[in-house]
Amino acid sequence: MTIHSAVIQKLLRTNAHLGRRVAENHYKIYTYGSRNGATIIDADKTLVCMRSACNFIGNLVRENGRFLFVNTNPLVDEIIEQMIKNTGCRNDNSWRLGGFLTNSLSPKKFRSRNKKLNITSVHRPDCVVIFDTERKSSVILEASKLQIPIVGLVDPSMPLETYNKITYPVPANDSVEFVYLFCNLITKTIQYEQKKLAASKGKAVKGEETNVSEAPRLVDKIKLEGINDELRVVSYESLVPASDDPLKLKELLDKLVVVKINYCEGAKMGFEGPKSAVEISNGLTTLDLLANYIESLNSKYGCNVPLLLINNVVTHNETLKILEKQSNKNVTCLVTDQPQENDTEKAFDRKEALRFLKNSGTPDELLLQGKEFILMLNSDNMSEVVDLDILNHLIKNKVQYCMELEETSKTTTMNSWVNINFIADHPKTKLLGRPIALTVPVSRNRPLEETSDLLILKSDLYTCAEGILKRNEARINPANPTINLGPEFDKLTDFESRFKSIPSIIDLVNLNVTGDVWFLNNVILKGFVSINARPGEKIVIPDGAVLENKVLNGQQDVVDVDYFSQTDSPSGFIKPTSNTRQHL
Repeated sequence: MTIHSAVIQKLLRTNAHLGRRVAENHYKIYTYGSRNGATIIDADKTLVCMRSACNFIGNLVRENGRFLFVNTNPLVDEIIEQMIKNTGCRNDNSWRLGGFLTNSLSPKKFRSRNKKLNITSVHRPDCVVIFDTERKSSVILEASKLQIPIVGLVDPSMPLETYNKITYPVPANDSVEFVYLFCNLITKTIQYEQKKLAASKGKAVKGEETNVSEAPRLVDKIKLEGINDELRVVSYESLVPASDDPLKLKELLDKLVVVKINYCEGAKMGFEGPKSAVEISNGLTTLDLLANYIESLNSKYGCNVPLLLINNVVTHNETLKILEKQSNKNVTCLVTDQPQENDTEKAFDRKEALRFLKNSGTPDELLLQGKEFILMLNSDNMSEVVDLDILNHLIKNKVQYCMELEETSKTTTMNSWVNINFIADHPKTKLLGRPIALTVPVSRNRPLEETSDLLILKSDLYTCAEGILKRNEARINPANPTINLGPEFDKLTDFESRFKSIPSIIDLVNLNVTGDVWFLNNVILKGFVSINARPGEKIVIPDGAVLENKVLNGQQDVVDVDYFSQTDSPSGFIKPTSNTRQHL
């Protein structure tokens, strides 16, 4: 028996040759004839059409094409779901709604006050595979309007106008047995092409980078609170740099989504509302800076990196007010139903946020947009958080979950990177799994936790550029100064009233302030400075005072301080007048 005969027999065992009705004229090219009012389909023609359809599907896989699988027969739902799982394809069930492709009739299309929202698939499929074409003529009509190729089982009684829209018709009885055989053939075709594609890419990478290893250098293994498994710690310096090609960088960034967990309130600083509403520079809040930074990335590389905010019921309304001036940017808000009770549990925050995203169906929507990784920001981080070297490493090595650790302590957790497929496919109870830890420079973490951090961020040590705070190059010391402000400065209103203007701290190493202390305009702090007001006493630092390696224990010590000359004057500072000392 030849292979062809064996395949034909297998087709016959699935009843693929049994048509339900007498064939229309255009269908008779696939038939032997009819018997007892039913069409007998030519199994040879079915086999030829199946091969053509699978060849087309294989070609699309080589081009990283997207597929949409459509079926309304509940008897074969499990077969198709298994095929989708085995091939790694993502499927969008929005085809059950009218206008899912053309969006002309879709109830998922809304209008808000500021902008039009469309939460259907952003990227249309490159091929639609339909297993019950007779009952899904609306899908065929929409795909045909957009000139999307269709692979579909065709019935002998199918009208000519519908039949003409099928690019690759497969004449056969849509029995459960035949659908199983067809799905198995599609699965093997996709898996075969995926293996060939992976092998060819592996050879290309190996030939281009023969002297560089993609494997990260293992530094240590540690155990962190809130993480069940031991973490493998790798070094940031061991990562292979991303390509300098702008097109490749754009391709990397187009796979990224930035997520900010906007749970934290400013209550610790006496600020009612989300901490992201605290102003940092020129009336811009931390949220404004982040949105501007993402927008500058999109403009620079021509990419589309969205910003997704996860608010709770407490922070949501205030966040919407801030976003009114960001309506032209790609910013989306999701709202959890409960406020975060303990914002110090970073691992808990991430786990709850990931669970919320999974339950909301967001990962599936992001995958349909071609996204692969989520960068989950730790609290309010003012640094340049999107690192292309890290993103390049995670995508190439198919890392599922990565946590950033400060290289000095290896205990302070910062940003996290999560593979979106990992969220979509993982059980709800094990969303974090076993992450890797990446030791990164401290410069990647510029947090805003208390008013001492706010003093550093609002000072001349940083300037706002491209939506983020750039460190002043005039600062020689690579580390930021250590600042300890007393409880009199804890509240934001007290902090702002006690500083008439933020002092210059370019050359500051350490500052300790306790008691009732007030700073006037254009103060310069250098080296080690300690100001201690005794109970019941008040210390006022006058305009233009220069405190360098000074210890002030009372107002009488202020008389001996220096005042800056015109050459020492920082940019924008006004030289104090002769009335400065009289002010005291």
